[in-house]
Amino acid sequence: MKILQINSVVNSGSTGRITEDIGRVLMANGHENYIAYGREDRPSESKLIKIGSKWDNYVHGAYSMLFDRHGFASKNATADLIKKIDQIQPDAIGLHNLHGYYLNIEILFNYLKKINIPVLWTLFDCWTFTGHCSYFDDVNCEKWKTQCEKCPKYNHYPKSLFVDNSFKNYQDKKVLFTSLNKLEIVVHSNWLAGLVKQSFLKETKVHVTPTALDLNVFKSVKSDLRTKYNLGQKKIILGCANIWTNRKGFKDFIELEKRIDDNYKIVMIGLNDNELKQISSSVLGLKRTESVNELVEWYSLADMFINPTSQDNFPTTNLEALACGTPVITYKTGGSPEAIDQQTGIVVEKGDVDGLAKAVLQISERDQAQLKNLCRARAEKNFNKDTRYLDYLKLYEQLLRSTLNTI
Repeated sequence: MKILQINSVVNSGSTGRITEDIGRVLMANGHENYIAYGREDRPSESKLIKIGSKWDNYVHGAYSMLFDRHGFASKNATADLIKKIDQIQPDAIGLHNLHGYYLNIEILFNYLKKINIPVLWTLFDCWTFTGHCSYFDDVNCEKWKTQCEKCPKYNHYPKSLFVDNSFKNYQDKKVLFTSLNKLEIVVHSNWLAGLVKQSFLKETKVHVTPTALDLNVFKSVKSDLRTKYNLGQKKIILGCANIWTNRKGFKDFIELEKRIDDNYKIVMIGLNDNELKQISSSVLGLKRTESVNELVEWYSLADMFINPTSQDNFPTTNLEALACGTPVITYKTGGSPEAIDQQTGIVVEKGDVDGLAKAVLQISERDQAQLKNLCRARAEKNFNKDTRYLDYLKLYEQLLRSTLNTI
């Protein structure tokens, strides 16, 4: 079996690592795997295909900002990708994040309709079935259920400066994304599955399978971070994001720092220069790192991981923390609470910073050794890539069998 996966990035960030790990499982079971990607050149065990160039990404970004037609630029880059797909002749295609300033969805889906091979599409957010945004929880919008227009988030990612084209985007996406006969969808949370079933994709078969990790990498380890950063015996509250925004809880962390005492130290990873200037001097702020080993050391050192996201699907960071034996405190939003149970974390109402502070105390009062073991056990049972990503292998095999049975 020959599989081609398409994602915005390769082996970088949560979606890139998920794509990479699926490829590893496929190859470990004797199959051939390709990954076509748009940005973030990173090493991979799969055969790689670069889509477009940095210049193409910039042009696509400008096109999105000026005309609010994200996903409809990158024509030449997508045409070149199609030529390579014709050369590879995969048995099935795995789609992941198609937004990200690198791909033309109209050209791609017209091509997929033409070649009529099985497609398995993993959704990480809501962009696929809206006219613009990737999340809409914060504005309580339900237009996506029938017809997007007058988008309240047209100036949010993928940002448009002046134009709101959500009406046309929605119509075009609906036509394109419902045009494939052999399309099935994978989501990582029951929350997102519920939304898909209320969207124009409601007739498409949806599979729910959680994200997974390499538990040989994400595990409790020792480090010299406490000495290196002069942390003393303070309890470590960790926050980590690929890109910090208020949606990811940046301001909530700033407020949380005001509500905890000197026995605690907040560590925030993934900050940019501007954000580093905004945090208190008592918060340890670090820039983004691509070093998985460094992340594992921080997860292992932390006494708790806080994820105050206000919109999310099924955050991989929650799983990474659990795998390293660290309990998770998260807002009740999206699929984020689905990662934990009452033994391995605490769920707080969205925006309740006082609730976060209370949860910090509750976690601190628990038996830490027992808590660490419970977190690791939950990760081993539910989020081990060696077993979890076999779900993808089975789905690809089922899709191909169904195709052969209809010939």
